[in-house]
Amino acid sequence: MADLKPAPKFPAPSGWIILDKPRGLGSTQGVAAVKRNLRQGGYAKTKVGHGGTLDPLAEGVLPIALGEATKLAGRMLDASKIYEFTVQFGAETETLDTEGEIVERSDVRPSLSQITAVLPQFTGPIEQVPPAYSALKVDGKRAYDLARAGETVELKTRAVTIYALTITCHSLSGGEGGDEVTLTAHVSKGTYIRSLARDIARALGTCGHVTYLRRTKAGPFLETDAISLDKLNEIANGAQLSDLLLPLEVGLDDIPALSLTQTDAQALQQGRVVSGLPQSPGLYCAMLDARPIALVEIQEGTAKVVRGFNLPDVAE
Repeated sequence: MADLKPAPKFPAPSGWIILDKPRGLGSTQGVAAVKRNLRQGGYAKTKVGHGGTLDPLAEGVLPIALGEATKLAGRMLDASKIYEFTVQFGAETETLDTEGEIVERSDVRPSLSQITAVLPQFTGPIEQVPPAYSALKVDGKRAYDLARAGETVELKTRAVTIYALTITCHSLSGGEGGDEVTLTAHVSKGTYIRSLARDIARALGTCGHVTYLRRTKAGPFLETDAISLDKLNEIANGAQLSDLLLPLEVGLDDIPALSLTQTDAQALQQGRVVSGLPQSPGLYCAMLDARPIALVEIQEGTAKVVRGFNLPDVAE
């Protein structure tokens, strides 16, 4: 007789785990680590996904959605992000980071004043060409697969927005020339920091590549929300998940709440509309007490469900 799997001790959770992803770990590996810990910790099978890919060579804030929160992962992809990154001048690599071979060198080292003067060119709406080594698809194939196969990859420019770009640290080499600069960038979705670094270096009459990249904010989630991989692994050994899990609605902190009556909550859960509401048109998080019921759109006083949440009543 085949061995029977023990019944899960706990129901499948819903919410967010914010992982402080270490360098060298892929985003999908981070998701796999959450799934493994939940399984070993005795939780029922849980749907898990991440809210925005972070390169293996990057580190920092990786939002991981559990259960009903996976319905909001798409919104997280659209959210703005903040990165801290270091550009080393004098060499450009094929991958625009430390992983690739050097393809261009320059003896030019910009001064602090030159770097400061050029940053406004890269603030606001800009156009950038994504790195050849990226996950974008060209004729159905990943760009990085084509690049690794030695093919020439030509990607189209894309419009992105740099909301803020500031100097965090500057390393001087001798006189005024600097070997590297560390910047902080608040950017829109779709922005490639490696491309930004490449273009800043070129605008300074030199070349460069990224040697350090850390995401410090993703949507509403901050570094202070993030837990280490070691902390995550404690779940498998019986650590309380509630101490590490952020509520689903934290991912909706930019959306106003709509308080419901029991009757209206039941109507929305059944897919019906709720009318006669005084709220202004827009998107709301419909709540019954402290429980998110649905993401709703209000138009002309009527609320329609955009995305429903199937969360248990806390009183159950």
